[in-house]
Amino acid sequence: MKKYLLLIVAITFTCSLYAIEKKVETPNVIIIYADDLGFGDVGAYGSTVLKTPNMNRIANQGIRFTNGYATSATCTPSRYSLLTGHYPWRNQGAQVLPGDAPLIISTTETTLPKMMQNAGYTTGVVGKWHLGMGDGRTDWNQKVSPGASEVGFDYSYIMAATNDRVPNVFVKNGQVEGLEKSDPLEVSYRKNFEGEPTGKNNPELLKVMYSQGHDMSINNGVSRIGFQKGGKSAQWVDEEMADRFLVEAKQFIHRNADHPFFLLYALHQPHVPRIPHPRFAGTTGLGARGDVIAEADWSIGELLKTLKKKGLMENTIIIFSSDNGPVLDDGYMDAAAEKIGGHTPWGPFRGGKYSLYEAGTRVPFMVMWKGKIVPQESEALISQVDIMASLAALTNQSIPKSDSKNMLDVMLGENSHGRNSLVMEGLRHKVALRKGDWVFIPAYKGGKKPGWGVDVETGFSLKEQLFNIKNDPKQKTNLASKYPNKVEEMKKRLAQEQIEP
Repeated sequence: MKKYLLLIVAITFTCSLYAIEKKVETPNVIIIYADDLGFGDVGAYGSTVLKTPNMNRIANQGIRFTNGYATSATCTPSRYSLLTGHYPWRNQGAQVLPGDAPLIISTTETTLPKMMQNAGYTTGVVGKWHLGMGDGRTDWNQKVSPGASEVGFDYSYIMAATNDRVPNVFVKNGQVEGLEKSDPLEVSYRKNFEGEPTGKNNPELLKVMYSQGHDMSINNGVSRIGFQKGGKSAQWVDEEMADRFLVEAKQFIHRNADHPFFLLYALHQPHVPRIPHPRFAGTTGLGARGDVIAEADWSIGELLKTLKKKGLMENTIIIFSSDNGPVLDDGYMDAAAEKIGGHTPWGPFRGGKYSLYEAGTRVPFMVMWKGKIVPQESEALISQVDIMASLAALTNQSIPKSDSKNMLDVMLGENSHGRNSLVMEGLRHKVALRKGDWVFIPAYKGGKKPGWGVDVETGFSLKEQLFNIKNDPKQKTNLASKYPNKVEEMKKRLAQEQIEP
């Protein structure tokens, strides 16, 4: 009898160890993805004017990468890479999309959320989507498909594109939320619907004036890109958007607290239009852009509180980054440039959103796993495209060959050797190469992108450009003529990178 009791105790102990081990091997994963947040917008990356205590908490309690990159200087391409593990320029459709664009990810493709599903995770996406929905002939009054579900998300609560593009509605699991049959929603990117006001024709209806391009349909006192009619009951209120997305993200965590989950929490801040909740309006002294970043930081803090309350902090990996670099005037007269003061959203670098220069793609990139990752700073070169292969390694899976590199040990702070090189993208799939401390930008036609109130520095030049990014982070001195052999070396490496992986 005693032997049997000992055997039962041993089996119970072994099962307990297995349960503990299994829990450690399948941590929850949350990616918090900001929109247009610059390297210098975060306190942990040098901001002293703009306070971001909750972003700082992730950085200070985890690993903070100083050489972390988005794959593109614009949003849709970076999001495409995050979910597919492919550089965006491999897909000509992976460019900034209108709100009625079809889904640009093949439903047969291996994706990050599908991979997590295969590992037993429940998957969810909350917030900005901007990867296309439907087949290009979308009827918003029916279930919209294909979309997030076909890409691999069990649950989705998203906006179709951006907060400055129609349709201005939330889409929950493929259905427009709150849409009444008596007031159907119509969307067009070609012409306005008869009798519908626009920012261009009815500026008296606006509470925020556009500067360039955003002069079409009006919702909530803000004119957007594109035209829409009807669906009034479903249209969002900008001031309530952050709270709405936060509630959905928290509810997803509550519903799935007892088993592994993967959540992409895609913030809409600080993308235009920047319309903060009254709780945050005027709180930073930096205008609406600063206020919505403060709002985003608060939202992150509330999400962290939820994880702590559910006892999930020690079993959740949190990855925080941004889809591209910062921009001030991006279509609305919200005083972002006028009230910038001493704040430097681009940090110590040159450029910003749309640009091949460093601030276009070098962004905040941090990973926190409480009790597992030793707090540290890492200079390892890493890209968001690597998240897919790294999480494949975490979940003991193999994936088709892609541009994604397994950086799991780097993301966990166990190794400081990151990528040897990476490709960065600017506008219209124009690319540059980072290798070691060197950045090479090929010669491209065009110097600046007109529109949106100011000319945006693209980084394009008729001359080849070579910079030592360590010695010259602002990329002031073009060394191409001084080091022709290095230029040839970089050109050859870029050509190699552009071959299919």
